[in-house]
Order: sequence, then structure tokens, then C-alpha cells
Amino acid sequence: MNRAQKKKALILWFEEVGKKDVKLVGGKNASLGEMYSELRPLGINVPNGFAITTHAYEAFLARDGLQKKIKEKLHDLNASDLKDLQKTGEEVRQLVLEAELPHNLQRKIVQAYQELGRNRSVAVRSSATGEDLAAASFAGQQETFLNVVGEKAVLCAVKKVFASLFTDRAISYRKDKGFSHFGTLAVGVQYMVRSDQGASGVMFTIDPETGFNKVVVINGSYGLGEMVAQGEVTPDEFVVFKPMIEKRKGLLVKNLGAKKQKLVYNSRETKKIAVRTRDRKKLCLEDKEIIKLASWGMEIEKHFKKPMDVEWAKDGMNGKLFIVQARAETVHVKRGNVYKEYVLKEKKAPLLTGMGVGMKITSGKVRVIQSPKDMGKFQKGEILVTEITDPDWEPIMKLTKAVVTDKGGRTSHAAIVAREFGIPAIVGTSTATKKLKTGQYVTIDCSSGEEGRVYRGVLRFETREQTIDRIPEIKTKVMLNIGSPDEAFKNAYLPVHGVGLGRLEFIVNSYIAIHPNALIDYKKMKGKVKKAIDERTEGYKDKKKYYIDKLAEGIAKIGAAFWPHEVIIRFSDFKTNEYRQLIGGDLYEGVEQNPMLGWRGASRYYDKRFAEAFGLECLAVKKVREEIGLENVTPMVPFCRTPEEGRKVIALMEKYGLSRKIDKKLRIYVMCEIPSNVLLADEFLNIFDGMSIGSNDLTQLVLGIDRDSNIGGSIGNENDSAVKQMIETVVKKCLERKKYIGICGQAPSDYPEFTEFLVQLGIDSISLNPDAVIQSIMRIAEYESKR
Repeated sequence: MNRAQKKKALILWFEEVGKKDVKLVGGKNASLGEMYSELRPLGINVPNGFAITTHAYEAFLARDGLQKKIKEKLHDLNASDLKDLQKTGEEVRQLVLEAELPHNLQRKIVQAYQELGRNRSVAVRSSATGEDLAAASFAGQQETFLNVVGEKAVLCAVKKVFASLFTDRAISYRKDKGFSHFGTLAVGVQYMVRSDQGASGVMFTIDPETGFNKVVVINGSYGLGEMVAQGEVTPDEFVVFKPMIEKRKGLLVKNLGAKKQKLVYNSRETKKIAVRTRDRKKLCLEDKEIIKLASWGMEIEKHFKKPMDVEWAKDGMNGKLFIVQARAETVHVKRGNVYKEYVLKEKKAPLLTGMGVGMKITSGKVRVIQSPKDMGKFQKGEILVTEITDPDWEPIMKLTKAVVTDKGGRTSHAAIVAREFGIPAIVGTSTATKKLKTGQYVTIDCSSGEEGRVYRGVLRFETREQTIDRIPEIKTKVMLNIGSPDEAFKNAYLPVHGVGLGRLEFIVNSYIAIHPNALIDYKKMKGKVKKAIDERTEGYKDKKKYYIDKLAEGIAKIGAAFWPHEVIIRFSDFKTNEYRQLIGGDLYEGVEQNPMLGWRGASRYYDKRFAEAFGLECLAVKKVREEIGLENVTPMVPFCRTPEEGRKVIALMEKYGLSRKIDKKLRIYVMCEIPSNVLLADEFLNIFDGMSIGSNDLTQLVLGIDRDSNIGGSIGNENDSAVKQMIETVVKKCLERKKYIGICGQAPSDYPEFTEFLVQLGIDSISLNPDAVIQSIMRIAEYESKR
């Protein structure tokens, strides 16, 4: 079919259209046609279907002067007046539904439907020419009708799609974006994948929060995909690292979602039903399916040459995966070279938490709204709190400072629209509409990444901006100090050479919160401790595996963010008082008078009271390096008082599979934070492959200052000459032995003159806090010029 014939066509099959046909069949159909023709031969399953063209839509509007009648209705509309918007929208939709489709168009639709298969179940979807483009996602502005069966039902659904161009939200959205109310619309009719018996969801070929482009993020739940898209369920979430997919590795994260409901067919309609408990407690996809979907996502991204937002479905009847929609990701397309960070200046216990969206902080007055019918009560600048949102909520979402929902995941409607409007959102809180009250002032904090927090009152925060272009080349490696894995992806854009210190205890605190021995001894646990463990480890019969998996996920997120640069992960360095704070911790930890100098670091690892727990840490690192494929992760042993302790820890690591004899690329470092590490540097370097200076502990032990005490703080810091002599000695020894030497303490982030001292010594790397990176690189360039 030539171009002239296409333009006049009322019906076009997917195999007849491609990405150049957006104006004729809309973005959704053009994308589906492109994938059906170009990607299906690569093994990517795309259900067949046909497009009802914009030419057909225009013919419908022209029939009996329908467009003129609609234009008259919309002429004096005030879209900011919700009552006027609702009244006018209803009248316009009624005009469309009462109009008759041209007879030749009806005949063509029926004929095409019969070719798909008589009485076959289909999805009837809108495909607007302005929808699904990089300029505006439209976030589902027009309708989708599922499980449509029969010729009359298909014709009726097509008219309903045409009418949905004039829903209240669509009218308001176009008004807000400056689009014409008569932008052309096409309709897609596509085989229904039986995901009601299987699963479905959404896939982003970048991280939707940070724009980090080395991962694919997949959300999924049981049943038809509308539940995930509309945020009515908290889905499973999977994160896959792209560079490892060819090796069938790279599965970084598997988070179990609640998945309490699913949408299924009920005769010719759909209905919501409860998900069986045993199904809720397991993931909706197997590992091989996750990897397959991620690889498909990469092929789709490669073909369209841009990050993509993809809908997928798993047919429960035959077990096959399908791609049912793909469009350009719209939020991070225009990302510039400015690194912007929001920092909360006050610390309080949060009122509630959920999944954070937007990496921002804001404060304002709460407005709890249970139904779209009550949207007229909403005032501009308030914080919207509701159970879920769908496109009907769009008129007020552009007026809110933030959104908080009970239900939903990172790919729900609330999350997508919040990103588009540039506002923070916290989704999947479970209890926001119960705990928050209208008129209450709160602070919404999504700055830390994965977890969003709601605080009582208006808290102080600041915004920091750094430009990351025009960075000078320097010889000294600048690395990052990373605590929470949630910080990793958003900091991956910084011009650093990896991570000098990843703290395992942050992962234990935020991801796990349970003492490892309580998981090892789970069968002995009773009462509140057992109940708390059960709540946090749902879906895991083997509680030790839970600990390994969650540690590995946290480590892997950091390792992936800075791959292929080295990422140094310090084994846990909790002290007894800190371990006591974990669930079950008081069953295993005594009370020490000075925990800073007590049972911590290496001496804990080989102790029979903790050796098996340390083994779980080793197994987590082994999983990251071998199963996930991140060989850039290097383990580091903290607070190792003697060479003999070092040998014991190395032997225990080998017992649990972390062996340099087997893994020839494995390196193991030790913290240099005790005077003995300096005085016996040669002996420690015979055991370990390098050292990282922990200047905080080294300073307190050289000067005899307890850094947990407020007494003695004025005596000295890292700039003290005794501390500097220690550091100079160990740096020179490591350089002489050609072993790695870096620093990961706080001092270089706080004291520019201390950084200059390190540069002049020729240290390999300086690890900094994220907010100190740009300025420090500029200073280091200046210092190096003096050498």
C-alpha cells in the first residue's frame, strides 16, 4: 500500500504501519506496528491487531455536523471551574455516544474483527496523535476497554474511545498543555493476552526515579494490567542491570509486593477479586522471565533509540510473555548537566513511609479526598492525600504540591503524573488516608530515593545545585562514600571513579532491621520477635536466605550504579549497642561500657557467637560477584586489631566461598583505623590487598578521644600532626608495596587543607560525601598543579 492509499484508509493492520505513521494511526498504534513488523522477528512477542485511522475519526466527526456541535459546547468552557468542566464534559460525551459511525467504517471494522477471529476477545485502546510522544505522555488520558467480544461490542467500544477524548481530565489536560481539543484520534483493536490468568505490568528501560540508564525496572502483578497502571495494587518490583543481561545475570532487586487484588474477566466484563494468600507470598515472575523481559526492553530501547516505557503481559493459558504497548519515556528526556539535591535539615520520626517518587522535599497543608466527586474542595498548593489516583484526578494533580496515596507502585498513575508535573509523591503507604488529616501541616521527603517519608509539621530543608560539566582531569581518584543503596542511582551521574566506602550496616538497618542471629535461630523465636520477623520476611521460608538476598540487593544496587569502577563494601561495623536496636538484638548483644572499643569488626566475625552471621555477609558478597556478575565489588574488613585477626577472617571468608585462590579477580582490603594497622602495616599488607584509611576512628585512637562523647572534641581532629604522621606513614608504605591506599573518613569532605595534604602524599583515592565531590575535584586539580 502506497502513502496516498494509506492516508485514505479507514483500517490498517499492525503489519502495515510503523513509527512514521503517528499522524495516521496515533503513537500507540504506530509503536505496536513498528514492533510487530521489526521486533517480532527477533523473538519479541507482540499480539496482532489493527488500527482505526485518524481519517476514520475525522469522517465520524464530520458526520451530521458533530464537530461543530462539540465546538459550540467547549467555546466558553472555564476548565479551572470543576463544576463547569464536569457539566460540559458530560454533554460533549453524550453527543459523541449518540452519533452514528459512518456505515462504510462500521463495515470495515466488522470485517477486520472477523479476520482476527470470530468472537475473539480484544482490547480496544485509544491512540491519539499527541499521545505517547516525548513531549507529553498524556498518562492514559483516553480510555481502554478490555475483553471486548462480538461485533456490536467492538463498534460500541470504538465510539466510547472517541467519546473519551472529551473526558473531564482530557479536556483539562489539553487546556493546560495548550493542545487543540480536536487533535486527531485513532483506535487500536488488539488480541487480548490472557493475563487475567497470568500476570502483567510495566517496564522502564531506565530507572524512572533518577534516569539512571544502566538498569531496566519492571513492575508486575497478577491479572490484567490496569491494576498496576492505576496504582490499585502494590506490585512486585524487579531491577535488572543491563551490562550483565547477555550473560543471563544482572538481576539486582526482587521486591515482593502486596498484590492483594487482581482484575479478571467476568463473562463480557471485568471484575476485581482477591489474590490467594499463597500467590501473594510469591513473585509473579520467575527469574528467567524477568531476564527475558529486560532483554526485550533493551531491544525495544535500541530500536527506538530512546528510553522506553513498556507494558507487558503474561498469558496464563500458555505461559508466554507479550509486549502490548511501548512509548517513549518522557520525564528524563531533558535531563541537563545540573546535579540538584534536596537536603532535610531536621530529623524526626516519620508519621508514615511509602515508596518515594521525585527526589524532592516540600511542605504544605493536607487535603484528604476519598473520591473524585469531592475534588471541588481541593485548594491550590495543598498536599493531596487519597487512596489511589487515576486519570480522573488530573485536574487537581496539577494544583498540588505533592501526592500521597495508600496504594500503588512506582509505575502507578500517581507516580507517573507526579514525575511529569515535577512534584514529589509517596505511594503505597497503606494508611495515609487514615493517619493524615485535612488541615494538618506535613513535610514530604522523597530526597533519599526509594523510601518516601511524611513528617509532622513544616521542617527546614535546603536545595543544592552543582553543574557537572567542565570537570578537570585529575590524577587522584575521587570516589564516593555511600550509606543507603537508595542513594546510589541518583549519585551515579557524579564524576567519580567508584565507591570508596559502602556501609553494609546501612543496608542491614534499612532493608532488613533484624539481627542476623535471630534469623539463623528463627525456629527458636517466640512472641513479638517472631511476629516482627514474619511480617518483614513474608515469602521466605528460609530466613537466612532472606538476609543474604536483601544484603545482596543493597550491595548490588551500589555496585551497579558505579560499574565498572571499583565499589568497596565494608563488612558490617555495628557495635553492640547498635546491634541491640535490631529486631531480636537484645537476645544476642550484651551491654558494654564503651562499645566503640568493644566487640566490633574483625573480632566479632570469627567469634563463635557471630561467625555464622558473618558467613551470611560473605555469601551475599559472593552472590553479588558470581550470580549477579558484579566483580567490581571489593569486600573490606573493618577494625582489625592484629594480623592474626586478619588471618582468621580471611580463613572464614574462604570457608564461605570468598576465596582469592578460586576467584582470581577478588581483592580484599582492610580498614586502617587503629595505630596497630600503621605500626604493623607490612604484616597487614602481607594478608590484605590494600588499605582504606578510616580517619574518624584513627583520630580518636591516636588522640585518645571517644568520638561518641561530646568531651574532648576541641582537643583535635584529623589535621592534628600526630594523626597526619600516622597517615603519611601508611600511605608511603602502601605505595612502596604497590598496594591500594585510599581514605574513606569524613575529613576530606570537611577540611580542604586535609585534602591538599593527601594529594601531596600521592594517595590513590579520596572518598567523599556526594555534596563535596564537585568542589573537591576543583580543589584537587589546583593542588595537583602544585606537586
